Amino acid sequence: MAVDSAISSPLGPPACEKDAKALRFIEEMTRNADPVQERVLSDILTQNSQTEYLRRFKLNGASDRDSFKSKLPVITYEDLQPEIQRIANGDRSAILSAHPISEFLTSSGTSAGERKLMPTIKEELDRRQLLYSLLMPVMNLYVPGLDKGKGLYFLFVKSETRTPGGLLARPVLTSYYKSEHFKTRPYDPYNVYTSPNEAILCPDSFQSMYTQMLRGLQDRHQVLRVGAVFASGLLRAIRFLQLNWRQLSQDIETGTLNQKVTDPSLRECMGKILKPDPELARFVRHECSKESWEGIITRIWPNTKYLDVIVTGAMAQYIPTLDYYSGGLPKACTMYASSECYFGLNLNPMCKPSEVSYTIMPNMAYFEFLPHDPNSAGFTRDSPPKLVDLVDVEIGKEYELVITTYAGLCRYRVGDILRVTGFHNSAPQFHFVRRKNVLLSIDSDKTDEAELQKAVENASRLLREFNTSVVEYTSYADTKTIPGHYVIYWELLVKDAANSPTDDVLKQCCLAMEESMNSVYRQGRVADNSIGPLEIRVVRNGTFEELMDYAISRGASINQYKVPRCVNFTPIMELLDSRVVSTHFSPALPHWTPERRR
Repeated sequence: MAVDSAISSPLGPPACEKDAKALRFIEEMTRNADPVQERVLSDILTQNSQTEYLRRFKLNGASDRDSFKSKLPVITYEDLQPEIQRIANGDRSAILSAHPISEFLTSSGTSAGERKLMPTIKEELDRRQLLYSLLMPVMNLYVPGLDKGKGLYFLFVKSETRTPGGLLARPVLTSYYKSEHFKTRPYDPYNVYTSPNEAILCPDSFQSMYTQMLRGLQDRHQVLRVGAVFASGLLRAIRFLQLNWRQLSQDIETGTLNQKVTDPSLRECMGKILKPDPELARFVRHECSKESWEGIITRIWPNTKYLDVIVTGAMAQYIPTLDYYSGGLPKACTMYASSECYFGLNLNPMCKPSEVSYTIMPNMAYFEFLPHDPNSAGFTRDSPPKLVDLVDVEIGKEYELVITTYAGLCRYRVGDILRVTGFHNSAPQFHFVRRKNVLLSIDSDKTDEAELQKAVENASRLLREFNTSVVEYTSYADTKTIPGHYVIYWELLVKDAANSPTDDVLKQCCLAMEESMNSVYRQGRVADNSIGPLEIRVVRNGTFEELMDYAISRGASINQYKVPRCVNFTPIMELLDSRVVSTHFSPALPHWTPERRR
């Protein structure tokens, strides 16, 4: 029931007084985007004025934009690494932030093969919670009645470690789920989950997924939305159901919990909820034993109104598979965030995935935008770039996002490329184009060209004793399998046919490539089961010349042609696959532990 029109919002009639307050806040922030940004920058610079970092650039307590822009350089993670390492090693002085660094948030981006460590402070949790609190008031404008049921969300904590100085290092969502903000959140009829906290917080991914799926099946008629953080995560849940429905239906029938679930708090929690339900067990067996799983989400959860998953950027590759399993349900992308900072939200969450635009909330951090020119050679300290303020970006142009945060990141290049699609009031709306320099991605992994090149070089060393070398290679992220996996196409020069590398050798090449990948990839393979074994497809000699001929026939310059290191264009994929002479998969898991390499 919408509230009185006297407190209505320009965004639409709010569902309740609490929503009305949230929508008014969005309007206030976006109408006053520039003054809010000016205040945020002043607050950050004043709060951190005595930090070692700001003093180094002789800001001398100034908190205005002009001083800030003229004295502080635009930086990358590598520029900050010495300071971050000191904090990680236990230096508690005010290096980047006047407030104590409470923990490190591990980014899915990597530096030298390890996750980047993003310093954060306790008050940032309040800022993140504020953005979360705006999501449902916006969603309620588009989907009525969400207070009449539950959300089936597959949410997980990931492994955490401590730095040499004792600070926790963990992903941002793990930090949030383990916080009191999440664990003791007040009851909200619009935000009820089927998954108990004990299941979300269980560190064992099988036990966590099993109990979350079991609870989702029990509440099948109450589920109004189904989600995970990324599209890939929701597809892993569907695959899990395919593999485990027999045991799940057995537990439902008998009212007992699978002995593989050993976590004491989980067993106690589920023991209070599980009751024998033979009728539901029969239904689950009937649906899951059918040959076709098309539309399985709406068959099992018939009242589902939408899927709540990120399907922008690299996740767009999963849209056809999601459509198959959901019968084409709408896919809502609600917010835009990273380990460094939470940025904004989608004010039209039920739009098509290709039309998703995020409105930057100007209170979250200070935002600047580096005009993106893919042909540019970059910039140096002697020729700094001209950055654009939040309200001054131009529709249709692409920019790289640069942020200054309360936790002490100053003019930090996030690496996201965004295209301006419009404005809500004076706040710009952006379409996420891509992560800069990312070549391959299945889940939260991000592999760039340099990492792939290094992996190929390391693996090809195994071919030397066979007098064989890799002539050319390319790659693609195969998301038709669940989980998805990397496919590497190799064209080999075999100088002695009588001594060519065997299947076992090429399998070891696959594993050698995986051992060379960054820690996020290896964690996805070992701990999260979110990435499948790497595959090498050997193509016949001359294939890459054919690839060049095809590109030239489509208008490429023969003088400027370079072999693409990643492909996703269907005719090129078909050409490559038609030339495959052998396929080889990694025979084992690569090495990975939560500890960082020293």
